[in-house]
Amino acid sequence: MTETTLTATRVGDEYAAQLAEFSEEWADLHRQQAVLDARKARLLARSAAYADAFADATVPAVFPPAERKALSRRSTCAALAMATRIPERTVQCATNDAERLVNEAPAVLASLEAGRISARHAQVITDQLCDVPAAGRAVFLDKVLLEAERMTAAGLKSRARVLRERLHPESITARAVRSEADRRVEFDPAADGMAWVHLFTTAPIAQGVLERVEAAAAESRSAGDTRTCAQLQADALAAVALTGVTPEDVMSSPVLPHPIEVQEHITPIVQISVPALSMAGVSDTPATLDGYGPIDPETAARIAVNAPSFTRILVQAETSAVLSVCRNRYRVPADLQRAVRLRDGTCRAPGCGRRARACDLDHSIAWEDGGTTDVGNLACLCRHHHRMKHLPGWNLDHGPGGVLEWTTPDGKHHRTEPDPAPF
Repeated sequence: MTETTLTATRVGDEYAAQLAEFSEEWADLHRQQAVLDARKARLLARSAAYADAFADATVPAVFPPAERKALSRRSTCAALAMATRIPERTVQCATNDAERLVNEAPAVLASLEAGRISARHAQVITDQLCDVPAAGRAVFLDKVLLEAERMTAAGLKSRARVLRERLHPESITARAVRSEADRRVEFDPAADGMAWVHLFTTAPIAQGVLERVEAAAAESRSAGDTRTCAQLQADALAAVALTGVTPEDVMSSPVLPHPIEVQEHITPIVQISVPALSMAGVSDTPATLDGYGPIDPETAARIAVNAPSFTRILVQAETSAVLSVCRNRYRVPADLQRAVRLRDGTCRAPGCGRRARACDLDHSIAWEDGGTTDVGNLACLCRHHHRMKHLPGWNLDHGPGGVLEWTTPDGKHHRTEPDPAPF
């Protein structure tokens, strides 16, 4: 064996030894994470049980029993969410998952605690379990857990769906009818003036929508359009939704409209904050579209042209001070309401992102207790947090400048401040 071969062998052995150390530590960290995830599940399930047990004692009797239980749970989830700066809805969903895991799938929880599966595996199982009737759960869990301990979470997702379908005692027709009630559209802001629109509907409709935009995009592409297939499909869907363009229309005029042309058909009720220099055309400082965030001034101007109900708010570029609020809506909101909603931007509960225009205007000090109706005593609270504020253990102090100091039932303090004008 040559010296070169010996050197290569030593280097290979060293690398193999180091890689073995890396892989073992990596696997050990995942086992530790699984143990922590199991502890979190047990804690959330226990917190929900306590919320139910103490609902009658902690929520005023003016509420009916079922509503007292729901309010107690939401209060508990809100306190946990604020303590960790996690969205309240995320904690609520995690609590529901934890209860299923702890109460309905103890063997899966035990496997998680032992580090044989990950939290993602457990989530896949509980997601499928939530719609399996009690009669079929034992067999489903036995079979799916065996698969979970030898597969990736992605592979398990497909296998669990097949197992659930095979073992489900209820017909797929009955389940499809029930699931159809959950159809909806969701809006998800992205970066750089972009956003996602998600449609959750029946599989045939989803497939039909996809085929329709693919057909329109293909026709435009064959007519010489240089946009990519992905761009054409996105533009086709926008055209169908906003202008009524169909594949049949494309047959006679095969080139799909550009997004800028499609925007001309938007007639929203919008609120856009525009720096004064941008409105004058001498600055490229972004405008702010309510419910989304920063958009470029040119897009803001195009949308503003077609908005039948449009509130334009001019802000001074250097100080972000409000310069003017136009009054060209048919039914103009009170100046005080507008000022408070503009100041707050969203619900002022810690971590809540509900837009101010969908919130209640709450007197921080109640009117009957001597509170005044002015900007120093009003704040935007969504209906949920407005009600929760009045539950025992919750307290809200309204400080100068719109600063809110929250105290949760566990004695923790959280501070929220008004959103400054973004630019």
